[in-house]
Amino acid sequence: MYDFIDKELGKAVPCGAYDIAKNEGWVSVGISKDTTAFAVTSIRNWWREMGKEKYSAVDKILVTADGSGNNSSRSRLWKTELQTLASEIGKEIHVCHFPQGISKWTKIEHRIFSHITKKWRVKPLESLDVIVNLIANITSQKGLIIKAKAEKNEYEKGIKIDDETLQNISLTNKEFRGDWNYRINQ
Repeated sequence: MYDFIDKELGKAVPCGAYDIAKNEGWVSVGISKDTTAFAVTSIRNWWREMGKEKYSAVDKILVTADGSGNNSSRSRLWKTELQTLASEIGKEIHVCHFPQGISKWTKIEHRIFSHITKKWRVKPLESLDVIVNLIANITSQKGLIIKAKAEKNEYEKGIKIDDETLQNISLTNKEFRGDWNYRINQ
């Protein structure tokens, strides 16, 4: 995720989900702050717009995430928001975090955000609609499809999750590196 701020035009914050098997991506373009709630909203939007149709019969969804930032393995809010999502969609969410500092090597960076960066060189980013349309019209020789939509909700930074709320998350650590790999039950 990157923030693109123009004092006159506002802010655009892209956050995405990438389906490796289908070579399809979803990008929510926010106008607010780059937050944990926004990151999970992007996953929620992917589910509603793309995933639900293709994966309604599955019991589990795998989310790979950075090891730091808003979706860090230590973020209480990340786990709380994922619990809410798991309950909403009725699916277990399995999470595997990458080690810190390697986000530039993830599939979403190479297969989606690299194309977004190239596309943005073509036309000035003069409005949110232009940004969303540029992203939504990206394709590649390998058949990449990206859908995008503006996310106009406001997101707060600094939300704290207390111990009691954290204990109510139905979280099971995996045997290997349970701090990075875990399951959130619906």
